[in-house]
Amino acid sequence: MATVIVAGGATGIGRACVREFRTRGDNVLLIDHREQAQAVADEVHVGECVFLQRDLADPAVPQEAVDLAVSRFGGVDTLLVTAAVMMSASLADWTNDMWDRTVALNLKMPFFFTQVAAPFLAISDNPSVVFISSTGAIKGHAGMSAYQATKAALPGLARSLTAELAPKGIRINCVLPGWIETPFNDPFWSYQRDPDEKRQLIDRQIPLGRHGTPDEVAALVLLLSSAAGRYMAGTSFVVDGGYTAV
Repeated sequence: MATVIVAGGATGIGRACVREFRTRGDNVLLIDHREQAQAVADEVHVGECVFLQRDLADPAVPQEAVDLAVSRFGGVDTLLVTAAVMMSASLADWTNDMWDRTVALNLKMPFFFTQVAAPFLAISDNPSVVFISSTGAIKGHAGMSAYQATKAALPGLARSLTAELAPKGIRINCVLPGWIETPFNDPFWSYQRDPDEKRQLIDRQIPLGRHGTPDEVAALVLLLSSAAGRYMAGTSFVVDGGYTAV
């Protein structure tokens, strides 16, 4: 049984991961700003789940969350950061506030969460950190500048942290999901002139011919955080049905 902190898990990939961790018997501290995450925490699984409703862009939240995980469950074994914000706008319409909000949540938060969790991860017998990036890190889409810039930074952050923390046994990895069925993509679809036509075009560009499911991403996250993933560090894993391969 492990203790897992999940930063962002009310819907989509984060929710699927919370369910899989708890089914495995792990205890989860779930942090999310959305009230609907309480319903995720209230589900009945083998492992326990505690919900902390907070805005993860608040720089005080990582310390509060780690303190709660340690006091409630006795330590931290896995940190999973799925929380992010996606804003879509034409170049001329971007504002400083939009850019700063994206950087605060998508890039600063994973770094400082890892900083706070690292001393406790270092005394775990199987410590792991997983950042959820995106194939937006390697394939561009109009109107997504801040999102794609921050997601592209996460693999570099994982490599740097690996150089520093792997000697302590802490593994840092990135998962780059492609097109996954999740409400997180709604801002992208709303930016399109014809969302249905764009969806069909994208599905034709995916060799497997479809969007993925959150469970298909969660399967990799669970592997990376398990004993079977002990020799995986500083690496980015793409889960996209072949979208970036062709």
